[in-house]
Amino acid sequence: MESLPFLEDIYPQNLLYAVTIRSPIAKGSILSFQIPELPNNYTLITAKDIPGENRLEDSKIPILADKTLSYIGEPVAILLGPDKTKLTELSAKCKITVNEEVPVFSCDTSENSQLDATREIIIGNPIEYSDKLNETADTKSKVITGSYTTGIQEHWYAEPVGAVTWYKDDSSSARLIVKTATQWPYHVKRSVTRVLGIEPSVVSVEPTALNLHMDGKLWYPSLIACHAALGTFISKKPVRLILNREEDFLYTTKRCGSEINISSQIDENGNIQSTNIDINVNLGAYGVNENEILDQICLGSLGLYKFSNLKLSAGVSITNIPTQGPFSGFGLALGLFAIERHVSNIAESVKEDPAIWRENRVDPGLLLPSLPVKNNTNNNDLLRAVVKMSDYYRKRASFELIRQSRKGKLPDKGDNPRGIGIAVGFQGNNLLYHGEDNGVYSVEVTLTKDHNLIIKTSIITCEDYTRIWEKIASDIFSIEPLTIQIISVDSPDCGPSCSSRNITAITKLVEKCCLAIRKQKEQDSLPITVRRSFKPQSGSLRDGVFTPPKGRVLDVSGFLKPGLAAAVVEVSIDLIECIPVIRGVWLAVDGGKIISHNRAKRNLTRGAALALGWAFTENIEYINGVIPKTQYDNFTIFSPMDIPPIHIDFLENPAEAKDNEIKGIGDLPFTCIPAAFIQAVSQAMDHCFNSIPLKRKDIWEITRSKYAEAGHK
Repeated sequence: MESLPFLEDIYPQNLLYAVTIRSPIAKGSILSFQIPELPNNYTLITAKDIPGENRLEDSKIPILADKTLSYIGEPVAILLGPDKTKLTELSAKCKITVNEEVPVFSCDTSENSQLDATREIIIGNPIEYSDKLNETADTKSKVITGSYTTGIQEHWYAEPVGAVTWYKDDSSSARLIVKTATQWPYHVKRSVTRVLGIEPSVVSVEPTALNLHMDGKLWYPSLIACHAALGTFISKKPVRLILNREEDFLYTTKRCGSEINISSQIDENGNIQSTNIDINVNLGAYGVNENEILDQICLGSLGLYKFSNLKLSAGVSITNIPTQGPFSGFGLALGLFAIERHVSNIAESVKEDPAIWRENRVDPGLLLPSLPVKNNTNNNDLLRAVVKMSDYYRKRASFELIRQSRKGKLPDKGDNPRGIGIAVGFQGNNLLYHGEDNGVYSVEVTLTKDHNLIIKTSIITCEDYTRIWEKIASDIFSIEPLTIQIISVDSPDCGPSCSSRNITAITKLVEKCCLAIRKQKEQDSLPITVRRSFKPQSGSLRDGVFTPPKGRVLDVSGFLKPGLAAAVVEVSIDLIECIPVIRGVWLAVDGGKIISHNRAKRNLTRGAALALGWAFTENIEYINGVIPKTQYDNFTIFSPMDIPPIHIDFLENPAEAKDNEIKGIGDLPFTCIPAAFIQAVSQAMDHCFNSIPLKRKDIWEITRSKYAEAGHK
């Protein structure tokens, strides 16, 4: 497959540039729209100019706000023109008169936020707890409570989101070309045809270089593509709409924030007798993918632990911040952070090592107990591997002795407290729900008369999965990889590039096509074309407890063989700078059949760095509906020089290697590393932290209080 161009490098002739006119308020309605006198070749497009439906595929998002405004920065109009400088000048003179209403920014029920999706799960006979309850009537039992919050995270793409569109042959009856970096070309195609009211055959989506996206380019590029396509449809000229870096940072989708409150009654041995889980998720305006994200958070919050008595209540709040979305997964990491911190707190409360507490209680078979999970590594093997790699038991015992000896004393000059933490996580290999496309996806493979192989797939990725597909085809047909061609444009819809679907589901379809051709080749002459598809596999998870909402079909195929991981993180605390210094990260992974260890380690190392960024360095938040510009100016992510030592071990069973299937692993670092990191900081600081991102002021406040307490004594 040839390398794809960047959007920045695409300049069709007779090009018009486009800028977005945005809402100045978080909630309200448009009363009037004043624009300056526009020169020739300059055009303003508003919702009334949309020829088709003013709605993005699989969502309630309007392409351009018509009357109602739902967040600061919401697109209201598109201004086209041949000169970028002039466009900026004219756009500044566009004035929107509004009727402002009281906005809602958080999912706090006291702010009257609107619930868009809810979920309730009840197992056994759970006990209701009050916030102030610390002990039950049974003196041998107690209640452990915690509020576990996660913040937003920015994707920070190699190039901002954008699109370039034009008509081939510059004719209204010609084919509309759409160039954009997207994880799902067919979502772009369906959205554009919907808004323009034209036939799908008229639109050709040609993806550009995707690079590192972290699931942030799943649906948002479709919105920008619709804006650019509208410009081309109306002006009959090529249109180039690429957000500047600040626009991208302020208005594109982020990892959503959450607050998960958990209360558990435990006996004297730390066994969980009853648990209540309350989940609040802020998805911002319109609630895109609300059922997918909410259910994955709920599934993650149950972790890999068995609950005899449990009540889970969850809700997605629609607020007046920009629409939120996925980041390397659709919410499992948020739920797993909460439950992993909670069980560590339970272990600490009974003075048991958190690793030992987990060893007899983690069970991956809980996800699908009614189905065989023969390729899963024994749960204890992961824990044993990661504690051995990291020398966890010796370090934790040593750090614990030091922590106890420091109580009530002033730290020595240069004293850097140390801690170590452990957590487990899992990920699926597909989405739980499909959209308006019904979830039927295909791959097509052709073996030509010249024994060249053509693989047609709409999958576009920054990873080198194409090399893996080439290797599979080469092994099956004994042909050189150079004779294999992978075509993405106008290919069958393979669905979205997310949740490790490329390396699992799509790779499996490619292999099935190649094997079918090899068998058919014995009887039929060339060329031979084979298409293989897969459909959602309906069912339930956790032995029928986790069922879909009414009217939805839960696809369990992605959790037949989940990827599993256990992580250990070691830190020391710089009390002068009030920052944790990460001394090492250890990750034991059950990824099934690993085709390329180097590529797998590279992906996991990158994911580990981003997971640590989410846990500590990426301190951004919406204040009154917008991210302050100072946070944009000061935003930092891990540079290659800052990445700590990351040690990765794959647990593979040689006896079952032949039958092993590929499992998703790309999201695993996010499911376990943040909880292990916070546990390590909690031990080092002798204080229970339950939120990410951890902020320097949090460390400073605890340090100051300990200094004051020790000095007073």
